[in-house]
Amino acid sequence: MSSLPAEVIAGLSSAVPSVRQAAADEAYRLGRATAGIAVSAWWADEELSALLHGPKPTITAGVAVQRENFNRIRIANGTPRLAEVPPDQDAEEFELHFPPDILLDILTTREPGGSGAIAKYLARFGEGLQQVEFLCANVDRATEILKEKFKMAPVYPGTRPGADGTRINFFLVASPDGGKVLIDLYQAATKV
Repeated sequence: MSSLPAEVIAGLSSAVPSVRQAAADEAYRLGRATAGIAVSAWWADEELSALLHGPKPTITAGVAVQRENFNRIRIANGTPRLAEVPPDQDAEEFELHFPPDILLDILTTREPGGSGAIAKYLARFGEGLQQVEFLCANVDRATEILKEKFKMAPVYPGTRPGADGTRINFFLVASPDGGKVLIDLYQAATKV
C-alpha cells in the first residue's frame, strides 16, 4: 500500500503519549484516506453499504513493521494482548485504540525473510500501511456483491478464519495513484 514516514513508525513507540497519539492519527488518516478513495463506489450500493456499516464504517489501519519495532510499539503502549492468529497465517498482531476513534492493527511476520504475506510485504515495501480493514456484517455476502456487481476478485476463493475468531477475505483495489490497496473485510467472531 504505502510507506509511512519513519517518524510515524518511531512515534508509535514513543514514551510520550502525545507523540504516540499524533503518530497514530497520521497512520490512520493516511490509511483511511487511501482506502476511502479506492472504495468510494462501494457506498452507492445500498446492500454493500449496509453490510459495511455505512455511513459510519468501523475502519482499522493495518501497519506492518519489523519485529524490533513491533516489540517497541507493543511495550510503549502497555503490552496489549496478542491476537490469536490461525497457525497457517504469517502474522503476529495486536490492536491499538486511540481517541476518538483511531484503530490500528500492528502486524509483523512470524518468519522474517519467509514466504508469508507480511514477510513479502516488508521485503518489498518496507514498513508501512499494509492493509485497511472494514468491519463487515457478512463477509460471504459482501464478497458475492463485490464479485457480481463490481467484478472484483477476492484474494481467497472463500471466506477464511482470521485473528481472534473473525471471518475474513481480502480485495486488492485500485488506488488513485495507480497502485493497489489491500482491503480486509472482517466479520466479528460469533459470541458463544
